[in-house]
Amino acid sequence: MLEGRDTVTFVCTGNTCRSPMAEALLRAALQKAGGGLEKLKVVSLGLAATPGNGASLHSIKAMQRIGLDLQRHRSRGITQADVDSSYVIFGMTESHLDALRQRFHRLPKHVMLLRDVLPETEIRAVPDPFGGSYRDYEECRDSMIEAIPGIVEFLKKNLLS
Repeated sequence: MLEGRDTVTFVCTGNTCRSPMAEALLRAALQKAGGGLEKLKVVSLGLAATPGNGASLHSIKAMQRIGLDLQRHRSRGITQADVDSSYVIFGMTESHLDALRQRFHRLPKHVMLLRDVLPETEIRAVPDPFGGSYRDYEECRDSMIEAIPGIVEFLKKNLLS
């Protein structure tokens, strides 16, 4: 790992919907991928998180449906120390990336949208399902699932080569 940067960080707004789902999805994928990638830390944080909130009920249900558990998740805001330990930070929308650039002076080399690993024709943003229907959460989850293989490949290419 580069300069002690051993963490893949997912950032959203409140750290109760999108980023916890992304964290669980990638952690499961890295365990399957092996080859050293499973040693990476994977965290999710919020730009405007209230510390200690659990994952939203719809997020928990959407992840249970595919065999992943968010019951123990607790929200946390991002700090400079989190940024400093991150090899890559994935935001959900351009506004998240803009906020990171405004708030933190030292960012890792890789700061990108979660879906930036997909072909250019794909939609980049992961819309916030907060306050939406259960179906909105499933669509959000599925849009992240679509990008997980690309994230694993990105990590293999950049960290294992």
